[in-house]
Amino acid sequence: MNPFSEFDAQVQTDVPLSTITWSHLGGPAQYLIAPQTVDALTGVVKRAREEQLPIRILGSGSNLLVHDRGVPGVVLRLTAPVFTEANTQGNRLKAAGGMKLGDLISFAVGKGLSGLESLVGIPGTVGGALRGNTGARNGDIGQWTKQATVMTTSGEIIVHSKEDLVFSYRKSSLDELVILSAEFHLSEEDPQELTRRLQKQWIVTKASQPVADEGLCLIFKDPPGMDAAMLIEQAQLKGTRVGEVEVSDRHANFFLFHENASFEDTLRLIELVTQQVSDRSGIELEVQPTIW
Repeated sequence: MNPFSEFDAQVQTDVPLSTITWSHLGGPAQYLIAPQTVDALTGVVKRAREEQLPIRILGSGSNLLVHDRGVPGVVLRLTAPVFTEANTQGNRLKAAGGMKLGDLISFAVGKGLSGLESLVGIPGTVGGALRGNTGARNGDIGQWTKQATVMTTSGEIIVHSKEDLVFSYRKSSLDELVILSAEFHLSEEDPQELTRRLQKQWIVTKASQPVADEGLCLIFKDPPGMDAAMLIEQAQLKGTRVGEVEVSDRHANFFLFHENASFEDTLRLIELVTQQVSDRSGIELEVQPTIW
């Protein structure tokens, strides 16, 4: 019996998460649920709690490694329009947490709002970017964030003001189940000039990233003031392979996932890279993706 049938939501069972994640890893989710309204999301979250089912949220799948055995309980996807929209008022931009980060940046630039364009080329959703304080050399998303609305595992909705929010290097205080939306205060600039700057940044970012028909994932956080890819390259690990998982020879902080790649191969390659970088440089790399 489906305990979520009464809610306005798309409910699927035993869906392989490998069809969603960028790494193409991941066994089946017991329930994959896409609520169509905030009320439906609240209902699903509360029902999962009543049924004592674990609950997780899956954004774009770009920053996630999932075990081949899959995950029990509920995996939420916020893909309905109410979770992917944005609007502006003056220099204030409000975006839903399920919106893709790239779409948010394009929307802001089209409205003549500057600040987020340095993040172009970084995959993920607005919610995921806020949770991990996504950033590039010219800043991070946290510096523009003035408010965030979240939902807890009990279905309670809370609004965090700027004073409540803490952003640090690739971390934030936003640890609730769902980031529903956020408000950003940006700078007003000429849209055409912003577009030119965005296109230039896009070319620079994409030129440094691997191109793969198969799966890929950025694996390690850059240590403060350092570059994880450079440390891996200095350890002469480009092209290193365990099973069907390989360190990219174009950008050493990306793993490539060939056909039949496994979660266990991924963990073994992470361990190998971490150990050899530590042996050579004394620096302990920290894994960036969430692991289920």
